[in-house]
Amino acid sequence: MQDNSGKPFAFRTQGLTKVYGEGNAAVHALRGVDLEIPAGEIVVLLGPSGSGKSTLLNIIGGLDSATDGDVYFQDLCLSDLPDDKLTLYRRDHVGFVFQFYNLMPSLTAHENVELVTEIADDPLEPEEALALVGLAERADHFPAQLSGGEQQRVAIARAIAKQPTVLFCDEPTGALDSKTGKVVLKVLKDINEKLGATVLIVTHAANTAAMADRVIHFADGHIREVVENDAKRDPEDIEW
Repeated sequence: MQDNSGKPFAFRTQGLTKVYGEGNAAVHALRGVDLEIPAGEIVVLLGPSGSGKSTLLNIIGGLDSATDGDVYFQDLCLSDLPDDKLTLYRRDHVGFVFQFYNLMPSLTAHENVELVTEIADDPLEPEEALALVGLAERADHFPAQLSGGEQQRVAIARAIAKQPTVLFCDEPTGALDSKTGKVVLKVLKDINEKLGATVLIVTHAANTAAMADRVIHFADGHIREVVENDAKRDPEDIEW
């Protein structure tokens, strides 16, 4: 499927609904979300905590399932896939970056990245992935020897080493100061340009929207508006 400009879609959702719990205790995290995300863009999902943006990310990333509605990756309906097929989808197409780095403390940066390359079909060499995030000279350092920003860049290198079609980032700068956060956002921009990966960034930080091709505003489980950004800014020029 393509949009009106002929650009293929990375994701489409139709009536996507997610309810946690039942009865009076039920929490409606998503309320019938219809969405189209063109391939190859940097997309920011913006909204306060509890607005539904992370729930959406988890569903289109194959980590969670919807209560109702459909989600498509390209022409593949993820809603119909059994668990083993969803595992293959995540392995072959998706990279994840979270607020907390989830690195193995007993492994070096090189070894943390190498964990992913061992199960990928066409991976980058760990050295190449670390070079893409500017950490080639830190490959033999353990997480405890790295700053928070460096650890996050190792996590990004690990995510991109399998050359994912799409990179999901959930609050990737949430634990970082402004200077370090801009470095991490610059890395995500470079990955989008060099690997052609669609990059989805979930955040409550409105300033991050300035670097996006498209900004999706969430509120109370709904999409409030979708804004195409005709004046993208480089991460280093973003006011924090």
